[in-house]
Amino acid sequence: MHVMVLGAGITGVTTAWFLAKAGFEVSVIERQPEAALETSHANGGQISISHPEPWANPSAPMTALRWLGREDAPLLFRLHADRAQWAWALAFLHECLPKRTQHNTEAIARLAVFSAAQLRALRAETGIAYDHLERGILHLFFSPKEFAHNTAKAPQLEALGIRAQVCSTDECLAIEPALAHLRDQLAGGLYAPDDESGDACRFTQSLAARAAELGVRFHYETTITHIAHRHDAIDGIDVRDRDGRTGMLQADQYVVCLGSYGRKLVAPFGEHLPIYPVKGYSITVPVLDPSLTPSVSLTDESRRIVCSRLGDRLRIAGTAELNGFDTTINAARCQAILDWLESRFPGATDIAAAQRWTGLRPATPSNVPLIGRGGLSKLWYNTGHGTLGWTLACGSASALTALMSGGASPVPDFPFLPARR
Repeated sequence: MHVMVLGAGITGVTTAWFLAKAGFEVSVIERQPEAALETSHANGGQISISHPEPWANPSAPMTALRWLGREDAPLLFRLHADRAQWAWALAFLHECLPKRTQHNTEAIARLAVFSAAQLRALRAETGIAYDHLERGILHLFFSPKEFAHNTAKAPQLEALGIRAQVCSTDECLAIEPALAHLRDQLAGGLYAPDDESGDACRFTQSLAARAAELGVRFHYETTITHIAHRHDAIDGIDVRDRDGRTGMLQADQYVVCLGSYGRKLVAPFGEHLPIYPVKGYSITVPVLDPSLTPSVSLTDESRRIVCSRLGDRLRIAGTAELNGFDTTINAARCQAILDWLESRFPGATDIAAAQRWTGLRPATPSNVPLIGRGGLSKLWYNTGHGTLGWTLACGSASALTALMSGGASPVPDFPFLPARR
């Protein structure tokens, strides 16, 4: 059976890999000249199993109100006369209800734990190198109130099968000595030893090369213009190549892995994906002094900023901006990340050489991705991973492959499509 994957970000490439390993004939369509040049290109670098709680939680509405009017706020909502934006926002508020948050957290946690195991197995099989570190993630709290509130989550994480250790200030410094100068500011932390970090772009491009060796055909610099369909089945994918030539590519089954852009592509035949682009920013800087630079991946919970060591680089990422499909770089939001870096690790990196980046995370209101069958015959989805694309990629791809092979779900009680719809 020939399966065509639409999109070569981390979700599309892992999907192609697992399908090919399962014996499917696979091809991939990608508008960029190589894999992982859009949302997967420069994310925060965290495999954050320990953060299954979605953005939509009971505290989110009040937190968002406190941040209103601040250009450097971790969450920035730019209102547009956009029906999709308002519909997504209303659905987000519904998902903030306590029972919905609990349900979504449990679903994400199950998929994240499964995904981590799939990533480790893939790494052992392929030997792929991507500046990965298996040193966990240390969540930092800078006020006693914040520390007390968040460390109460440790037993909840343990109940979900995710190891979490409450750490005093001294224990945080023992885990990451580069925090020593913050001793007087730091209230404590929560350490997740099974979390990892690594360069998602490097991983995706390396895996794409391995997939090509397996026989996966990549159609790069090929833009999807339309999904041709008749009645309830897909006929093929209308495309345009880099020279402007048009044509149709066909397969037996099709998997949409197009991130934020998939919603518009499937809307003409009545598929309504609850996905909206959430813009995130990152800064990548060369390391000047390794002794001053963290090697354990960190999450500053008060600022919603993460940082990960990627070889001789440090990646700092954060913020969420609902501003449609705008991908221009906002200087104020980048500066907020640089200010965080300078205040936390002064002199550790070369700020003057900072590389600024932004990407559109494909977020569902619940943060639970859309995985499974679509409404048309031959149509499948693996999309909507929001801020957890790197964390959930291998698990999502492996689970989808099991479903497409006719097998049982490898993630118990996960709301795969079409049941969740």
